[in-house]
Amino acid sequence: MNINAKSINFKELNEQIKSSVEDVCIDNCFGQRFMGCGMHGKTLTINGTPGNALGAYLDGGIIEVNGNAQDAVGDTMNDGKIIISGNAGDALGYAMRGGGIFVRGNAGYRTGIHMKAYRDKIPVIVIGGTAGSFLGEYLAGGIIVVLGISSHDVPVGNFTGTGMHGGRIFLRTDKELAALPAQVTKEIASGEDMEEIQPYIAEFAGYFGMDADALLHDRFFVLKPNAKNPYKQLYTAN
Repeated sequence: MNINAKSINFKELNEQIKSSVEDVCIDNCFGQRFMGCGMHGKTLTINGTPGNALGAYLDGGIIEVNGNAQDAVGDTMNDGKIIISGNAGDALGYAMRGGGIFVRGNAGYRTGIHMKAYRDKIPVIVIGGTAGSFLGEYLAGGIIVVLGISSHDVPVGNFTGTGMHGGRIFLRTDKELAALPAQVTKEIASGEDMEEIQPYIAEFAGYFGMDADALLHDRFFVLKPNAKNPYKQLYTAN
């Protein structure tokens, strides 16, 4: 199903997406909000720039964006894939609890905050460029990878992992990390760590025509919760 969204209100557009029993391709998207919310079982391709809350509560299926995306992509998503060929705004993957988000370019502030994992559900965010401040704030589970492609500095902003009490953050960089919050420990990623993220980097590279082996060959830091993290006392054991 093909839809020209040039003159369509976001409510009408979302009704058409929800009512379709087949895959949907949207042309001339220009800021319509809430696209693909709660979707499952089909592919939504978007040519243009979707508005806030793309793929919120996504419960399966695939959303592909040929362009940039605005704030709150994948808010509380449960399953499925969101693939963005450009950049993403703030609060990417907020409270995400399953599935994967892959961004070729950069992401804004507070990516992956309150992400969590449960049993076999491990949410994953892979960012090809850089991420803004407060990456992984209050991270409770899942994996965040920032590749820093074309970046000549540390690929994240300030306060990375503030309040972190679960999950892992991987940063590809030849620079030294400094001024991390007390809740975070850092170390050079081990072979076992790299095996954990290899499938996700390979998937990212496959989407965007990159060389996964070349990316994996470089140095990664892995950030983990500090065992003395006081925030951990606020949460029950898994």
